[in-house]
Amino acid sequence: MSPRVVSFHYTLTDSKGQVLDSSQGQEPLSFIEGQGQIIPGLESQIQALKKGDKRKIQVPAAQAYGERDENLRLPVPRERFGKEEIKVGDQFRSGQHPDAPPLTVLEVNDSQVIMDANHPLAGVDLTFDVEVTDAREASAQEIEHGHAHGEHGHDH
Repeated sequence: MSPRVVSFHYTLTDSKGQVLDSSQGQEPLSFIEGQGQIIPGLESQIQALKKGDKRKIQVPAAQAYGERDENLRLPVPRERFGKEEIKVGDQFRSGQHPDAPPLTVLEVNDSQVIMDANHPLAGVDLTFDVEVTDAREASAQEIEHGHAHGEHGHDH
């Protein structure tokens, strides 16, 4: 059996019920099963769903963006930022790893800036309210390219 292309709308909340992200008012999110395109804890539970199904899916941090790793607190010499104003909460992208999560400033003092390289949602248990809008067999071309090609299996 070929993997499916699954499209779904979602609202993502944290353990306090705060909305973190949502696809409402946008195109549904589409992924090819088994390609690692969405977090494992969400994919494993969506695999049992079909078009029209609605579910509340709980994903523990370990199956989402992982637990927080205190070894990912990175001291960076303050002078590497030049005269730039830096404050706690600022985020920076690493030029070396553009797909990596942003680095978030945790502390700033005269000599160094402490950066956090954990994903911003590391250590957070997540809840997804999902509605599957489509589920169909992936085409050979989609599997080869590693992404869905729209409703009809190809780009226009």
